[in-house]
Amino acid sequence: MLQFEVGDKVIYPNQGLGIVERIETRTIMGTTCGFYSLRMASSDTTVLVPVDNVEDVGLRRAIEDHEVKKLFNLLGNGKIDSHQNWKGRFKDNSNKMRTGSLYDVVDVLKSLNHLSQSKNLSFREKRMLDRAKFLVVSEISEVVSEPSETIEERVEKALDRCLANRERQLAKESAARAKASEADETSEADETPEVAEVTPASP
Repeated sequence: MLQFEVGDKVIYPNQGLGIVERIETRTIMGTTCGFYSLRMASSDTTVLVPVDNVEDVGLRRAIEDHEVKKLFNLLGNGKIDSHQNWKGRFKDNSNKMRTGSLYDVVDVLKSLNHLSQSKNLSFREKRMLDRAKFLVVSEISEVVSEPSETIEERVEKALDRCLANRERQLAKESAARAKASEADETSEADETPEVAEVTPASP
């Protein structure tokens, strides 16, 4: 089971970064258990998380410095999960937002950002897109100790790269399909047997 100390920076799924201020024991409805008291960075509110419930809620430590470059590479690589079905897409994205993994949040951010280029997002998806961007920006900003405005600018540039790389990938795939189709047609033509003309014999 994950354990944290006072002063640790932790991520509460879908809420963002918090700092463990205290580890305390409380008795609620006759049951005594330990709690992590978190001060949430974005809202300056306090959240209590039962020590025994850490894994169930997905509480985790913030990413390490060396992971930041990997995250920006993922943001810009052009690989985007796309669903045509709204319900399926919303369900998958909601599940990813709840895991607590920043890598899952990056997937949601890329997917919804890509979708927003071609259509107006619903209110719920627009809110999820904004939330995903906030979670990515705020955690990286805290890890590298840079202003959130600077990190947001880098994230936007990475998302633009992602869209450009996606278009290049689709163009390559389209060209490959066209070439394969042309090769198939040529092959079929080569395999067509020649029919010799038969001149009827004179009586």
